[in-house]
Amino acid sequence: MHQTFVDLLENNSEHADQFQSRFDDLQDSQHPSVVTICCSDSRVLQDHIWGNDEPGNIFTCGNIGNRVVQWADSGPELSGDVLYPIAHTGTETAVVVGHTGCGAVTAAYDDLTKGLSEPASISHCLELLEPHLEPALDLLPDDIDRTEAINRLVEYNVDRQVEFLETSEDIPDSVTIVGVVYDFQDVYSGRRGAVYVINVGGETSVDTLGEEHPEIEAHVERLWEY
Repeated sequence: MHQTFVDLLENNSEHADQFQSRFDDLQDSQHPSVVTICCSDSRVLQDHIWGNDEPGNIFTCGNIGNRVVQWADSGPELSGDVLYPIAHTGTETAVVVGHTGCGAVTAAYDDLTKGLSEPASISHCLELLEPHLEPALDLLPDDIDRTEAINRLVEYNVDRQVEFLETSEDIPDSVTIVGVVYDFQDVYSGRRGAVYVINVGGETSVDTLGEEHPEIEAHVERLWEY
């Protein structure tokens, strides 16, 4: 057996010792207050970025590109992974979590600009992202480099995923939808590991977000307002 997995099991033993009583009220049902849709990048620790170590608080979804969209016979649909907690566990907040230097956004950008050859399953994921990203290519400033372009597309992708949630008939109006970017590359204010709010319910203006939500104003920041 590979030592990596042996180490994981040893770590799980410590976890089990600490969590013996934490499932007492959760064994038969769950009612998480928030569903997060994160990129499955190994650098994005879905629970840890919120300081969460309690089961039952956060319903986590992960995929490359933090997508809320899946493909059905009828076309693009809201992912069942995202809809399930909202429809069945009373979850009333959804947070789309992008991150700086996203590999999925990078791959989509490269495929749109010069073409890539990827296995079919990866190409399928990129094809779910690319229609949402392609319009942004004409909006990017001419004087930015590739890295800067990709981080702006990260924001644009989060905006589009929020928009898809906002316009979905399956999401009740009572659900609060937020878009954020997790930064571990000193792209924003230089605080590694910080979450920056870029979108609330479709609103993307930094000034307006600060005025409408003063309690989170210190966490609001964007790279561009297109």
